[in-house]
Amino acid sequence: MIDRLPMTMALSALLASATNLPVGRGSKPPNATPPYFLLYAMPATLSGAPLADENEDASFVYQVTSVSGPDPTKLDSRGVADQAEWMADKARKAFLGRDPATGLWLRTLTIPGAKVIARSLDVEAGGTNDPADAIMSYVQRFRFDLTPT
Repeated sequence: MIDRLPMTMALSALLASATNLPVGRGSKPPNATPPYFLLYAMPATLSGAPLADENEDASFVYQVTSVSGPDPTKLDSRGVADQAEWMADKARKAFLGRDPATGLWLRTLTIPGAKVIARSLDVEAGGTNDPADAIMSYVQRFRFDLTPT
């Protein structure tokens, strides 16, 4: 069985280092103001061998919400679609970017006891805004397939 927590921690670290933006795991990053990312582990669906089978592959889906916000240097500014889409582009490149010459992932994911064998964009719901908070968010879900090492 492949443990999920190491995968979550690796994705959070990869997204933060690739984008230079704060990442919160399920909640706002401490002391952060927008822009930042929220990373959610989506419920897993299981099929095939029993859960305790240590040789079974796993497929995990994570939601990344890009949270755009007001520019603190500009009075009455708001989160804007351009910033949310820029952040979504950065998340896609962080997780799915490949070297055109080799086809290898630009950013490796090191998961103890597992190897990532596939990465894909699962769903891209796009942007929504919250006028009361001056926030614009953009939702994407990524699927990661792993096999035990």
